[in-house]
Amino acid sequence: MDLKQLEYFVRVAELGSFTRAAGVLNIAQPALSRQVRLLEVELRQNLLLRNGRGVTTTEAGKLLLEHGRGILHQVERAREDLGRVSGALAGRVALGLPPSIAKMLTVPLTRAFRKRLPNAALSISEGLTISMQEGLLTGRLDIALLYNPQPSPDLDTQPLMDEELLLIGPRRSRGKAAAEAISLREASTLPLVIPSRPNAIRMVVETEMAGIGCKPEISLEIDGVAAILDLVADGAGYAILPKYALATTNRPETYVARPIVKPHLVSRLALATAAGRTTTMTQQAMLELIQQVASDVFGPTAHTA
Repeated sequence: MDLKQLEYFVRVAELGSFTRAAGVLNIAQPALSRQVRLLEVELRQNLLLRNGRGVTTTEAGKLLLEHGRGILHQVERAREDLGRVSGALAGRVALGLPPSIAKMLTVPLTRAFRKRLPNAALSISEGLTISMQEGLLTGRLDIALLYNPQPSPDLDTQPLMDEELLLIGPRRSRGKAAAEAISLREASTLPLVIPSRPNAIRMVVETEMAGIGCKPEISLEIDGVAAILDLVADGAGYAILPKYALATTNRPETYVARPIVKPHLVSRLALATAAGRTTTMTQQAMLELIQQVASDVFGPTAHTA
């Protein structure tokens, strides 16, 4: 049994589509389909049922998917063990970070990774919680930092840090001093530039406002921290974001950030991995490294194991 063909089959089965799997694997779809078909011929079993909406696994395919995940994991562990013979862990880690955190965490985390795991490879991508959660489930990501992940049998999560959410407005706006807090009820009357549902921070805002009997006054729905801050600077409204979001802009002095009270708004950032996949030793080392670096960068707000 060819390991590459097995990897292709596992990815197609997990994603339920040759098209999506071809994109993730960076291979032409006809070539991918041909390799999976060769595997079916060798095993003398139909593994996938093809239809207009994608593919589903046959009974034989479900059985091979279960074995295939274990086989590929064991191969990765073997590579790591061989790497340890030379004194260091090897392998690859694909990490997803939210934009508000990436700018502050990427450089110190990469520096620590190279020092701690010199024989391993690191891939970092930015994304919103929903897309990164999907990336974990499809295998595109090994680890992700997610805002307020809902309990799910598909994810293993552990809290990393709590972030206070602030009302961010343009500095040229007049009125209360920058350091003066604003009540959540008062914030609900201001025009907000906010991500579209089901963004994790938006869900916190709406849930907490509903708890005090009000709802947000939404001026614009925009996905992307940088775009939201640009619109706030242009006078389109206010944003509710963690203070680290201002690190994504080259002009933090353009904004005024005010604490929100009655109640305080807090967003929890959690480390997440896919429950269906056993983490490799390299990935486990990376999880520990993220906790250490987050504690160094963010201080007492970070949870440590």
